[in-house]
Amino acid sequence: MSRRGALLFACMCVIWGIPYLLIKVAVDEVSPGVLVFARTGLGALLLLPFALRGGGMRGLAPYKWPLLVFAVTEFVGPWWMLSDAERRLSSSTTGLLIASVPIFGAVLVYLAGGTERMGPVRWAGLAIGFGGVAVLAGPTLGGGDPWAAVEVLATALCYAGAALVAERRLKDVPSLPMTVVCLGFTALVYTPLAAVQWPAHVPGGKALGAIGVLALVCTAIAMVIFFELVREVGAARATVITYVNPAVAVAAGVLILDETFTLAIGASFVLILGGAVLATRKNAAPIAGETEAAEAAEATTTTDELPGAMDASTQSS
Repeated sequence: MSRRGALLFACMCVIWGIPYLLIKVAVDEVSPGVLVFARTGLGALLLLPFALRGGGMRGLAPYKWPLLVFAVTEFVGPWWMLSDAERRLSSSTTGLLIASVPIFGAVLVYLAGGTERMGPVRWAGLAIGFGGVAVLAGPTLGGGDPWAAVEVLATALCYAGAALVAERRLKDVPSLPMTVVCLGFTALVYTPLAAVQWPAHVPGGKALGAIGVLALVCTAIAMVIFFELVREVGAARATVITYVNPAVAVAAGVLILDETFTLAIGASFVLILGGAVLATRKNAAPIAGETEAAEAAEATTTTDELPGAMDASTQSS
């Protein structure tokens, strides 16, 4: 990896590792609906000039239904559930639970008729990963706030589903225009709720700063940097940030918000991340007769596939 690639990679690991911290700060003073509206609306406005260049927006009409499904499963549902859950969960716990996205993704690909056989190693990865989720979420589900944990796990499932939609139905859609349209649609959906729940008083500096960083850095700037990272190192290497973001989320929660680092968090981190790596690894031998199809799919891979892949990291968290 070049020096530029390493710098871009490090930036993305941090940028998509800190949203959980920022959401935690923001929801102390604004409702989840207001937060989602502000983040998506500002993000869409900031990215719109770049998306309009080259007329990329004109080619989206044939993909309106897949785009709608993607927007709902990537932004509309997950970002509200994530924000609502963080009113009761720590940011580090949330970040680790979201790390189960690749595990859910492997299950969905298998259920949807993926071309790769789930060998013993990948099945073991699923078991290990879900074991880590159980270690982390078990106490919450058993006696704390079970709904918050369910919301985060539902968010992870939605992210995995959105990645599958992007891969299978939106591969030919330019990434930046697609992202702007989906963010703008989400902002429109939340406009009535934000109007009703708009705070009576101006939020404090911390909350406003968190919202601004979420919109400007973790959404708008992050997308630009991520596309540059893909061009520099390729799609496969770029998505490795999926395995680094949770560590950043845990470290930020512990160091900045004084959240407790427990044995359960440490154990679940190892299990979830280890399970994700195993569950998403490529099999040594594909199913007979499918080698040609796999090679053809590899040959047609472009950077335009990546909005779906981005939130396999929380990307877009």
